[in-house]
Amino acid sequence: QVQLLESGGGSVQEGESLRLSCVGSGYNNNNRCMGWFRRAAPGKGREGIAVFGSDGSTRYADSVKGRFTVSRDDTANTLYLQMNSLKPEDTGTYYCATTLPTSLQCSAGERELTVTNYRFWGRGTQVNVSS
Repeated sequence: QVQLLESGGGSVQEGESLRLSCVGSGYNNNNRCMGWFRRAAPGKGREGIAVFGSDGSTRYADSVKGRFTVSRDDTANTLYLQMNSLKPEDTGTYYCATTLPTSLQCSAGERELTVTNYRFWGRGTQVNVSS
């Protein structure tokens, strides 16, 4: 059974940093993309923030380019999101997710920033950024 558990959220001031972690179990990372998504407020949709492909490629939403970095430690089955220069508009619940495995490598394209490509989700961790 695939499980994803996010941690590392919290309340910070504008300009500060946080690092989110997502520990996965019940699967291997072969030919899967893993992504970070954000829900700004209850009732709003999830926005794709960053993707890490099984080929090592990465892709970011324009709103976080240059400030956020996604990485993965396969030995620890953990996905990370380093968030620097945080802004109030980064506030939200952050979720990690993984696609189903495929026969080919999963490359982090624009499509991999969309919610519908992901099959398994964590419960989220809350990030609050105040000005």
